[in-house]
Amino acid sequence: MEQSETLFDVGTDVGRSLPPVYPHRAAHGTAGTLRHWQQEALDLYIQKRPKDFLAVATPGAGKTTFALRVAKLLVESGEVNRIYVVAPTEHLKRQWADAAGRVGLALDPNFKNSDGRHGRQYIGVVVTYAQVANKPALHRNKTEAARTLVIFDEIHHAGDALSWGDGVREAFDPAVRRLALTGTPFRSDTSPIPFVEYVEDGAGVRRSKADYAYNYGPALKDRVVRPVVFMAYSGNMRWRTSSGEEMEAQLGAAATKDITNHAWRTALNPEGEWIPSVLKAAHQRLLKVRDKIDDAGGLVIATDHEAARAYAAQLDELTGQKTTVVLSDDKGASNQIEKFSDDPSKLWMVAVRMVSEGVDVPRLCVGVYATSTSTPLFFAQAVGRFVRLRKKAEVASVFLPSVPVLTDLANEMEQERDHALEVPRSAAEDAEENLDDDLLEEANREERGSEAMDRGEFAALHSNAAFDKVLFDGSEFGLGGAMGSEEEMDFLGIPGLLEPEQVSTLLRQHQADQLRRRPQDSTPAEPVVDHRQLKTLRATLNKSVSAYAAKTGTHQGSIHTRLREVCGGPAVGQATQAQLEERLKKIQMWFVGRR
Repeated sequence: MEQSETLFDVGTDVGRSLPPVYPHRAAHGTAGTLRHWQQEALDLYIQKRPKDFLAVATPGAGKTTFALRVAKLLVESGEVNRIYVVAPTEHLKRQWADAAGRVGLALDPNFKNSDGRHGRQYIGVVVTYAQVANKPALHRNKTEAARTLVIFDEIHHAGDALSWGDGVREAFDPAVRRLALTGTPFRSDTSPIPFVEYVEDGAGVRRSKADYAYNYGPALKDRVVRPVVFMAYSGNMRWRTSSGEEMEAQLGAAATKDITNHAWRTALNPEGEWIPSVLKAAHQRLLKVRDKIDDAGGLVIATDHEAARAYAAQLDELTGQKTTVVLSDDKGASNQIEKFSDDPSKLWMVAVRMVSEGVDVPRLCVGVYATSTSTPLFFAQAVGRFVRLRKKAEVASVFLPSVPVLTDLANEMEQERDHALEVPRSAAEDAEENLDDDLLEEANREERGSEAMDRGEFAALHSNAAFDKVLFDGSEFGLGGAMGSEEEMDFLGIPGLLEPEQVSTLLRQHQADQLRRRPQDSTPAEPVVDHRQLKTLRATLNKSVSAYAAKTGTHQGSIHTRLREVCGGPAVGQATQAQLEERLKKIQMWFVGRR
């Protein structure tokens, strides 16, 4: 009998001591057995006898447990006698080593390339993708020297850089077994991922092919992950462009991509009012959750280090305790994460990217997505920090800016995605090839101008926050409202322990209650708008603003903004006849020195 056959004589009982998830985060009712999807994937693995196996499972489902059960099986059967785990970050190396140690597999997370070989007391090592890319020949030699199983944690990282992918291929091509793990979606680009099979679909696009997939939708139905309630917040934003022009927009309102991005950037500015208001609302939610889950914690995901420190300072003042700040360049970051995870009295942690993927802090129940990163991959992994279910009926809450790209991703939580190569070009991209030289040069000038704005000439001037809506299970609830309004409090106050069906029922009930509370509109219908009169009023107002700007030396955009603050209402293009007339009266009073 060949050696490979011996593996499949041992059945699925080998390594039965391995728990489905470790005791402090086991799903309700699953202790002592594998979760259904893990057993199903393991049975498929045994049936296929694969050299390469790709398991795609939603964050929080238990990919680590499945992988270690496979590793235990292969070691005990004699199929492999060395294990490599390749992880995205240094912190995850320790996490994998701790998990493997609990099931009797000793892995060295402190192995350095300069060590050459690991100690005899270990069956293998845990390394990072960067570590492999730095010295692939070393890792190839170690792989060839034994019957090696390689576990790739979040395999999409092998495509982060050409050198990483090449290094992973060179190092682990001789492996006896390769087990690749990832959440969904894969990548947002078309960089091929090593050891992943791509199959052409009906449209001629090559897409990644998983051997086993377990996505958020099925995991939620199986009570393996928490339901996630998204709290979306809008508000009025004002900023200055690189040319000195002042702009104003409602966060999340229909607008160009540039205006949306700059309104979003303005909202995230710690010196405005949006962030403090949303942090306060998120903290209220966290305190409500802690009524039922006494160790519940919160995480703010920030764009950069400066913003992270500023958000933490605001949380310090709000909570009366020191907020944990995790920065990627801090050598003690892993210890900071572990201390926060183990201390139930700590309320909030703020991080840039370190805890957006893979890091396991099971008590995180409330999140604030305060970053401008919006790829499907990053969003899914960030939200994945809050979906790990420890006991029955825990609910997660994530606060986010009300911008279409994020609300669309929130509504598509259950959508399955594969990694696509050679994606067909859009009609707009094809048309770009036919631009004449003058138009192309003009387009490039505009692009360079946009880049210049992003290089630091942009200035956020003012922001405020307003409750917009709640998103859950692809549906939207709520009629909007001011911060602290009854409309917002209805949703902030939902219990922290609810089954998914109860979440839907309660959200629909609050929606119905708000509709009943809304006063019936008894005002007579307005007459049909006279578009000519509106055009004349806008022109008159603009001339008046221009004249007042010349008189006072004030920028026209600032005058329009001030008029809106005093008189209320939207921008000139959306203002009603009555609103335009009120602004005209106000600026005429300014001309004569009356306020």
